Amino acid sequence: MPKISSKGLQMPASPIRKLTPFADRAKKDGRKVYHLNIGQPDIETPKGMLDAIKGIAFKVWAYTPSEGTLSYREKLTTYYNKIGYNIEPSNIIVTTGGSEAITVAMMACLDAGDEVIIPEPFYANYNGFACQTGVVVKPILSVIENGFALPPIAEFEKLITAKTKAILICSPNNPTGYLYSKEELKALKLLVLKYDLYLFADEAYREFCYDGREFTSPMHLNGLDENVIVLDTVSKRYSACGARLGCIITKNKNVIATALKFAQARLSPGLVEQIAGEAAVDTPDSYFEAVNKEYTNRRDTIVKALNKMEGVYCPNPGGAFYVVAKLPIDNADKFCQWMLESFSYENETVMMAPATGFYSTPNKGTNEVRLAYVLNIADIEKAMVCLEAGLKAYPGKA
Repeated sequence: MPKISSKGLQMPASPIRKLTPFADRAKKDGRKVYHLNIGQPDIETPKGMLDAIKGIAFKVWAYTPSEGTLSYREKLTTYYNKIGYNIEPSNIIVTTGGSEAITVAMMACLDAGDEVIIPEPFYANYNGFACQTGVVVKPILSVIENGFALPPIAEFEKLITAKTKAILICSPNNPTGYLYSKEELKALKLLVLKYDLYLFADEAYREFCYDGREFTSPMHLNGLDENVIVLDTVSKRYSACGARLGCIITKNKNVIATALKFAQARLSPGLVEQIAGEAAVDTPDSYFEAVNKEYTNRRDTIVKALNKMEGVYCPNPGGAFYVVAKLPIDNADKFCQWMLESFSYENETVMMAPATGFYSTPNKGTNEVRLAYVLNIADIEKAMVCLEAGLKAYPGKA
């Protein structure tokens, strides 16, 4: 029998999706499953996006330019300049989702064997993207006790070697919800300039900042034009995960020219998606105000419920729509599977993502889970009742 590639064997499974067979079996057995495992919002996609798709009248479904249509990139420019990025359409390459933006950026900026420092816990698929591109992830630990704040710059500096080429941050953060402050980003800026590194900024959750906190991007800091690569997507902003539409933004012309070659190799981003994305830029502020209020209420509901449970601790996140909670359990992977396979409360159970998959360091996150508050408040409340009952019944207590 032919052998699978070593890269294929090394490619990690998604901790967010790997428990799906157990959830499917629970549903087949007649149990209701509350899905808090994945960042798929139940918020309605803006009507303007859907109307744009319905109004399509082209007679040939043609290729688009590899960098994305000029009309979409011009429209995106108005969006980004409204929030102070001061860019032109030539600073943008449209990608097939934020995932492709990250992999193309890695391939354009790093060679196989080069190192990227990432505060952990981090979005699990960063490990997968690194595996695909041959990049080496060097994790730097952030801790639940201070809400997963940026680790001290001195700790970053200890990890820098001749192979270090980039730092990757996600703010507001997936999986922790932590929102980096302007002061933290300024400290990172000095480090990036000192060692001439790229600073990759995953800004998928830019719109979701709570309690009046202000979002700061590395694009807002002077002196980083050649270093900053912003990675973005419409998935979360417009609750359009299925659109698979993202982009790379940078003022570094060499990076744009190189990324374009990788974009050309995959031909082009989708035409229909860009038509919808163009319409999305006109989404009124009232949409985001309503969504922000809804997520704030959901966050408050889930954080309050978790911290009321015996032995549970959950910091209050400043953005995104995730929390990481520490539970009184022996093993998060076992517990999450047990909840689906062996437990029900009033014929209901909860699906969560074990936090172990969001760490690159072995044996970290073994008593933590990520929960996405993407369900309505009534369902979140029921899910928390179910989780509390599960924690009481679970045989593997810490």
